[in-house]
Amino acid sequence: MARGDLREVTTGSCSDLYYLDTGMYDTDEYGAVYIYDAARPAIVETGIGTHHEVILDALDELSIAREEVAVIAPTHVHLDHAGGAGFLAEACPNAEVYVHEIGASHLADPGRLVEGTKAAVGDQWEFYVEPDPVPEDRLVALQAGDEIHLGDHRLDVYHAPGHAPHQVIFHDPGDDAVFTADAAGIWVPELGEIRETSPPPNFDLDACLADLETVRDLDPETLLYTHFGPREYREGAMDEYEAVLTEWVESVEQKYDELGDGEATEAFFADRTEMDAVWGERKARGETAMNVRGVLTYLRGRED
Repeated sequence: MARGDLREVTTGSCSDLYYLDTGMYDTDEYGAVYIYDAARPAIVETGIGTHHEVILDALDELSIAREEVAVIAPTHVHLDHAGGAGFLAEACPNAEVYVHEIGASHLADPGRLVEGTKAAVGDQWEFYVEPDPVPEDRLVALQAGDEIHLGDHRLDVYHAPGHAPHQVIFHDPGDDAVFTADAAGIWVPELGEIRETSPPPNFDLDACLADLETVRDLDPETLLYTHFGPREYREGAMDEYEAVLTEWVESVEQKYDELGDGEATEAFFADRTEMDAVWGERKARGETAMNVRGVLTYLRGRED
């Protein structure tokens, strides 16, 4: 897929569901947004905001009037998932924005969120746009156990705080599909492989492993990755990511112990990234360095 491509999700039992490549970071097959052509149309995830017009174009392609959109549901408030929420809320005047209660205030006033994102992504900030705030009266604060009703579909809400304390995953029981947010890693369809995600400042390995248990318990037919796209769930998929994530943290810890310097540890792994052929050198190096910083922040917090 490439930026602007819109495809129907045909994996498993999914129905009325489409996914869009937003061209996040000018990279193909990295950032997906999902659209339900349901009785109450919904947008799950919003991208970083830079290409929010691509999402509006997809609504037009599906003949969904912007006034008909009822739900905008980012899985968490990291800007690669929620940066477009304010723009979409303005364009879709009858939609409510559903987000975990911990993150709701950050969408109403995104100043601190922007500061944190700039610190996390470094020079990749140039790919972002300053987010528009979401009006408070259009925010719906979610908790674990809540349900988002779309008429002929329902999204059950599960808290998944390992990646970030404001992260949730959604389960559509009718389609038996889980919107994984970043709880199940980054799926790279070109390689057929899963990769780690461990950004600062809130990455917590133990909590991430607990989130994987949540997905295991749901045992869905289909996984719907924001990064990137639908994947058939198979036995052992969460075990695979558990191994990837655990080994990643161990390797960063060992190299830091050897080098004794955080920047040198970042450079070591960035210089050896294997993702440059898929995402391009700049994105691959930036992603790797950011994930190293997240692990080092987690390790320091564990020592305190």
